[in-house]
Amino acid sequence: MSTVKTSSFKLVKKIKDAKFDVDNLQNYALSLQIGIRDFQFCITDTKENKCLLLEDYRLEDVTTVNSRLKAIQSLFDNHHLLLAGFWNSIKLSLKTHKFSLVPAQHFIKDAAQDYLVINSEIKPSVEEIYYYKHISSDAVNVFAADIKLIKWIQSLYPKKKIQLIQQGSALIEGIIRYDDHTHEKTMFCHVDRGIIHIIVTKDQKLIYYNQFAVRKSNDYLKYIMLVFRELRLNQKEEKLLIWGNIKHHSPHIELIKKYIRNVSFGSKPSYLSFGYQFDEIMDHQYFDVFSIFLCD
Repeated sequence: MSTVKTSSFKLVKKIKDAKFDVDNLQNYALSLQIGIRDFQFCITDTKENKCLLLEDYRLEDVTTVNSRLKAIQSLFDNHHLLLAGFWNSIKLSLKTHKFSLVPAQHFIKDAAQDYLVINSEIKPSVEEIYYYKHISSDAVNVFAADIKLIKWIQSLYPKKKIQLIQQGSALIEGIIRYDDHTHEKTMFCHVDRGIIHIIVTKDQKLIYYNQFAVRKSNDYLKYIMLVFRELRLNQKEEKLLIWGNIKHHSPHIELIKKYIRNVSFGSKPSYLSFGYQFDEIMDHQYFDVFSIFLCD
């Protein structure tokens, strides 16, 4: 793995398939994901549905939305691939807690902001409202994002229409397409840096989605049990599958297993293929980044 470090970003992980060909970008999908203090992207061959490249970065000294934008700009300026414009498609996933899932039959485009103000403070001077209609469920994800960031990303690819989504939408699409399903209610969790996403499905239909900020070590269990009680899930029977930035034998997992019997880790998505180079990451990592590919 090569190492790149500047004052504004640091490369955490890089995996590249030997079949990646810089002269074949017109057949590749570029999936970007931007968080408050991190950035990931992957490149997928659209003809073979094969993941060819994954990179994960930590953004350094980010304290404001403007400092995040400067860090992202520095990262792109130092990355020849990200500045290429000949991609088959470009999709941008944003990590934001300012979102709301709305049933499609009740969604009104002109009222998009109204769905967010109930539980989020929207700043019209710096944020804009976007929405994504889910493919696999009857839901529209309405979310707010930094105007400057979006406009700058769009300016890099003036000839491409960029699909904008919120991180939860990638997880929902990926999990509903995931092949380990039963007809019973099942809980799926994705552990991110300081966040836990919780999704519940039944018969491959979305029942529940939310994300929670994690500040203490027992917060993972607290929020999982909260949803178990809210949806009346049986701790001895219902399954819990976990993805994300967490180790198999971490104290958080050991604590969860004391209260929930059927706990296991998710695997890489079956709708993509991976070369042996990707064996160096655990199967339950980067599920959100891989699943951006599904969101059309």
